[in-house]
Amino acid sequence: MSEPADENWDIEITPTNNLFSLGLKNVWHYRDLLVLLVRRDFVSFYKQTILGPIWFFVQPIITILIYNLVFNNLANIGTDTVPGPIFYLSGIILWSYFADCLTKTSTVFRDNAALLGKVYFPRLIMPLSIVLSNLIRFMVQFVLFVILLVVYHFKGSPVAPNLYILLFPLLMVIIAALGLGLGMIISAITTKYRDLAFIVAFGVPLVQYTTSVIFPLSVAIVKYPAYSWVIKFNPITAVIETFRYGFLNKGSFSWALLGYSSLVTVIILLTGIVIFNKVEKTFVDTV
Repeated sequence: MSEPADENWDIEITPTNNLFSLGLKNVWHYRDLLVLLVRRDFVSFYKQTILGPIWFFVQPIITILIYNLVFNNLANIGTDTVPGPIFYLSGIILWSYFADCLTKTSTVFRDNAALLGKVYFPRLIMPLSIVLSNLIRFMVQFVLFVILLVVYHFKGSPVAPNLYILLFPLLMVIIAALGLGLGMIISAITTKYRDLAFIVAFGVPLVQYTTSVIFPLSVAIVKYPAYSWVIKFNPITAVIETFRYGFLNKGSFSWALLGYSSLVTVIILLTGIVIFNKVEKTFVDTV
């Protein structure tokens, strides 16, 4: 009896031994699934709603109106000579992208336990699809920001982009990587301790007030000197301040703080990858 001929396989499933591996080669093989999941998340989020994707604009508009009324008019917290609506919008869209990436990634094992327990595909595709689908939402809201920037510029407001706008792609990478890394860490822990998901849902909106979303870093240093270090060393603060400095020519820019945010992001992302790769092998038994 002749020996069977060697078979050529498109993909070979083998155990992952390297905890630092992202398995990007396998992710590329399943890129069609990644695109499908991104489309699903984007389409289903506002499906069967009256306004549909218009909520992408309604949510930040309502938020900046409330912030402008409460913090700018009533609390009289300065915005560094920047008109309140565009100042708040610049922080809101960045923070919302980070918060959405974090909160949705933090429950990725729990929310997709039935699918992940029955079908093989690189598990990293699930959190990546969340990051990419939220990026689409961010870009839609970013268009609103650009429109508002043009309007205020032609009205004579002291806002105008400068060369630091070129750092925009780096800022987006930092926010996405930070949200992804923290989300993967929390998702791994929630497979055993589901209480953490409730803490994240409650705590993330509060953490917003430890960034410069509501007030500039310069105002925080002057008005709240005892607590300004919390805001200063929050990794998101440097991203928001750099974004405002590049697009509005206002704010506090520091290479040191931006480097600090980048370093913290790399550490958190690597930690998230290690924990995620370790837990994905056994999460079905505990989720």
